[in-house]
Amino acid sequence: MDDTLRLALETIEQGKQAIVFVASRASAEKTAEDISKLLQISEITQDISAKAGKVVSPATKQCKRLSLCLSKGIAFHHAGLANKQKEIIEDEFKAGNVKIICATPTLAAGLSLPVFRVILKSLKRFSGKWGMDWIPVLEYMQMAGRAGRPEYEKFGEAIAIAKDKGQRDEIYNRYILGEAEDIYSKLAVEPVLRTYLLSLIASGIIKDEREMKEFFKETFWATQFNDFEKLEEIMERMLDFLEEWEFVKCESVDGEYEKEGMDHVITEQKDGFTDFALANTLLNRMKKKKQRSQNPRKLKATLMGKRVSQLYLDPLTAQHLITCLKKGEAQETNSFSYIQMISNTLEMRPLLRIKSKEKVDMQNILMENYEHLLSDEPEVYDLDYHEFMNSIKTSVFFNEWINEKKEDYMFESLGVRPGEIRVKLETADWLLYASTELADLLSLNGSSRELRKLRVRVKNGIKAELLPLIKFKGIGRARARKLHNNGLKSLSDIKRTDLGTLNLILGPKLAGELKGEIGQNIPSEIPKGRRKGQLSLSKFS
Repeated sequence: MDDTLRLALETIEQGKQAIVFVASRASAEKTAEDISKLLQISEITQDISAKAGKVVSPATKQCKRLSLCLSKGIAFHHAGLANKQKEIIEDEFKAGNVKIICATPTLAAGLSLPVFRVILKSLKRFSGKWGMDWIPVLEYMQMAGRAGRPEYEKFGEAIAIAKDKGQRDEIYNRYILGEAEDIYSKLAVEPVLRTYLLSLIASGIIKDEREMKEFFKETFWATQFNDFEKLEEIMERMLDFLEEWEFVKCESVDGEYEKEGMDHVITEQKDGFTDFALANTLLNRMKKKKQRSQNPRKLKATLMGKRVSQLYLDPLTAQHLITCLKKGEAQETNSFSYIQMISNTLEMRPLLRIKSKEKVDMQNILMENYEHLLSDEPEVYDLDYHEFMNSIKTSVFFNEWINEKKEDYMFESLGVRPGEIRVKLETADWLLYASTELADLLSLNGSSRELRKLRVRVKNGIKAELLPLIKFKGIGRARARKLHNNGLKSLSDIKRTDLGTLNLILGPKLAGELKGEIGQNIPSEIPKGRRKGQLSLSKFS
């Protein structure tokens, strides 16, 4: 028996509870399963198991695995679970019915639970091309800090598992003796800065370049950076982006709107050759900077810029969507076109990662849909190519969803868990709504119409043929499909169908409500003078 299992069982024997932190979702499920195999089923935990197993219908392999673990008072917790399942696990842990939770670090912040012992199975995480690497000290402190919460325990224990003496010493020096990393302002991240800058201009908080600099000078970002001249250059570059994308107008001192665009290296054609005048470019930049400091330009958001800000979009994403939508008006599109457009955004990340065995399939799907793509494919050796291909797999997931594939199929074929499905659908709903709003502003009526239909399909997970049925109250993807399969494909079909037939398809209550919704009200009571039910035999004597 390994140390993690031994410590978990020891915690239960002491009448205490523990969280086991692991590196991945797969590890969380495997560790919980290993611990549960060493325990007995009880009546209390059987009820919890049944409750969690009914959240997703039909139950996926992950749901069945969770139910089996919960029947022994053990659970796993990660972002792939449905929100209702997470709530059940957390509530039952607080009630003392679930004894051990095996979790990824998502459980390390924001929750106060009756944890006596935190078992850190691994302090390394996968970090992309660099492989496994040590987690930050701050993350270790967050996880260890779950143990011994004052409202539950007098003290707690945080135990890190080391494979050998060398790793033990490394953990001791790095985490026990180490100092937490500095906290950095989020404004240092360009997408955040772009978004906030546009928001401040659109809301009128910042009206000119002087106010822009004064505002950011008082931020934690400026204090931490300690080089405001460099920050000014970053702000001006972000402002130039917003101006080039036509989200902001910059008004000069004489009242004229200038559109200077981005600083590029100046070129001159001489006898067929290009002269890259870098010195001239640097001189122009210095002149422009001096002019701006002496005569700060007025800043005003355009109508498009205001709407982008109201939609909480990163301006770079908004520019990507606008470019794709305009391209879509000039070429043939389908649902995959718009799905891939929203999948290839920062907001949709983390994207679904392509596994080695899926590479050929995803390349084939790319080629099948190549003529309909609105995003340009990067060069194979481009740094963005890997994420572009991941956007293709994410698009495949959405495409399968709107073709009515169920959660168990998604998990088995694409490795997408129920919790991930919900998060991705919510993000897609937001991005499709935002895309529709941008299309309306650009008067791209064709794209707007297709995006509206696609948004309903994504929200409900239906094929286009069910759109006329899904608008009725109480009709979801399953009932709409049932109606369609029984030949009821439109409002007129439902009107022509008698109540008895609808009763057989939907049940009496829903059938009556549906008839009422389309204006064919069914009387709820038997009119006076009419007999109700069978007469007694005595009536005929």
